[in-house]
Amino acid sequence: MPLIFKKNSMEMIHIIFLIFLGGAILTYFAGKVSKVLQDILFLISVLAPTYLFFANVGIGKDVTLTLGGISLVWGVNHFSWLFSLIVLGLGSFAAVYAIGYMKGKERKGYFYFNYILSIMSMMGILLSRDLVSFFIFWEIMTWTSYLMTIYSGNDIQRIGIKYFVFSAIGAYAMLMSIVIVHHINGSFLIGSMIHAYPSMNLTMQIWIPILFLMAFGVKAAMMPLHVWAPDAYSNAPMAYTSVFSGALSKMGIYGMVIILVTMVNHIPQGFWFREVIAWLGGITSVLGTLWAIKQDDAKKLLAYSSVAQLGYIITGIGIGTEQGMLAGLFLAIMHALFKGNLFMVTGAIEKQTGTTNFTEVTGLIRKMPWTFLAALLSIIALAGIPPLGGFIGKWMLYESLITSDHYLLVIVIFFSSTAAFLYCYKFLFGFFLGQEEKEWAHVKEAPVVMVVPMVVLGLFMFVLGTFPGIILKPINSGLIDLGFVDSYKHLWETSVILNNWGDHVVLQPILYSIIGIFVFFLIFLTWKGYKTTRYVTTKDISSSGEVPREDENLTFSVGFMQPFLRVVEPAMRRQIDKYYNGFADGLESLFEFMRRVYTGNGQTYAIYVIVFVVVVLLFQNVLF
Repeated sequence: MPLIFKKNSMEMIHIIFLIFLGGAILTYFAGKVSKVLQDILFLISVLAPTYLFFANVGIGKDVTLTLGGISLVWGVNHFSWLFSLIVLGLGSFAAVYAIGYMKGKERKGYFYFNYILSIMSMMGILLSRDLVSFFIFWEIMTWTSYLMTIYSGNDIQRIGIKYFVFSAIGAYAMLMSIVIVHHINGSFLIGSMIHAYPSMNLTMQIWIPILFLMAFGVKAAMMPLHVWAPDAYSNAPMAYTSVFSGALSKMGIYGMVIILVTMVNHIPQGFWFREVIAWLGGITSVLGTLWAIKQDDAKKLLAYSSVAQLGYIITGIGIGTEQGMLAGLFLAIMHALFKGNLFMVTGAIEKQTGTTNFTEVTGLIRKMPWTFLAALLSIIALAGIPPLGGFIGKWMLYESLITSDHYLLVIVIFFSSTAAFLYCYKFLFGFFLGQEEKEWAHVKEAPVVMVVPMVVLGLFMFVLGTFPGIILKPINSGLIDLGFVDSYKHLWETSVILNNWGDHVVLQPILYSIIGIFVFFLIFLTWKGYKTTRYVTTKDISSSGEVPREDENLTFSVGFMQPFLRVVEPAMRRQIDKYYNGFADGLESLFEFMRRVYTGNGQTYAIYVIVFVVVVLLFQNVLF
């Protein structure tokens, strides 16, 4: 099958893909020669394409590869560049972190191979200008993430198959829409599809977005297509889950924005499309938050929290206004930072203690102070507290909902955001702020190669909270590239929280006050602590004259959230997972019946034929 390259300035894209692919293969086999060489090749395979992309790949130019008569077109616009920042930025920091996390673990070659291909596939999705390339890279992304999900070998039948089934549903929906588009338009080019969409009949104008949104909704963990996410996120290695949740989920957001802006906005039924998407996002945020509060394991807590945070993003882009889009995409950047970082924090604690359960380990603030700092910055950003970037995104989201008259959604999002403080507190107190226990006296800070990426990502959140224009300007350019109407010249001027230039938040006095108070109490408590503090364990107490036994668990998280959970229990009682499982059990029974019918015995099949002929003869007057 001939390969034809059309030469132009974008040949660097070919080189980047070759480095990813070649690096993945070399890294896989390098472990048999040297573990150090394997680590070095792994870093080169991720960091080198990152540098080459941002240094040499220009925006607005395409490169074409002709394969078997089909033209595969790759290129970059401002919108795909924005998401490339998430994939390559977070992917690079997580790759450095993974060197320390994977030290001493088995099957490093397996992990590194799938990690590199996962990053490559996400970049392929973002660079694809045709539907064939898009679908191929989408499937590579699905397969590599599936293999990472089952890396530990735990509960593969339930977790791995569930993720694979939902991914397959999304893939088939996407493939159906691609076939329909090509049948109508005669082209696989995404630009051609967008151009031809307004002239399609109304039925196709409705079904094509539905099929695409179904595919993208799976990866974005949108309710009710989210049930795979909590188990998949918590079961994959934490070094990969930071990318799984922080970047891979954004491929769904990327596709949803394209469909909503270039298609849904141009049809009469577009309003109802956006309303449904926005409300699904709101419901996703609430239920994800409630289930996160219930968890005692940090992996599961962050997994459900990821689903909830993605709900905020989906709500913003579903509203579809200038502020809504800006808020949703800004939150997408922030989610990649703080949720990727929190999974890294959890991985560091897991590596140093062997557990991620709040009821088992606590009081790590003095043992792992840098990890605590990264966790603190990430939690502040997640909770939407100034001066970190999460506050900017949530403020703009509330503004977009109020100015577009979505008052009920304001209540829904506000409830979810407020309830999120409970699991934020649970995470920080559970791991770091409880009493030090003697069984964890041996714990030390995570390796430097793990700590540095976490702290740097935390600092990024602080910078974006003070100077959001660093990201708002690329978001503005990306939306304009999609054809979004820039009625304000600068979309961020729609928000009262930003100044006219959108470079920084008009909250500098508050920012300085927060920093001053924090520094004052840090110095005061540190100085006082050295003089008067007496360290005790959680068992150094008495209750009604009784001294607790050593085996009694008195950590705060045991039953701590029960009063709240009892109140919201009706909303959590019915799980859609049960309906999916019931449907799956029904299919399994049907297939078991079919297996008994198709025995493979020729004599049995002969009897079936005779019975069929007799039935036809008896009812021939009715049938014919």
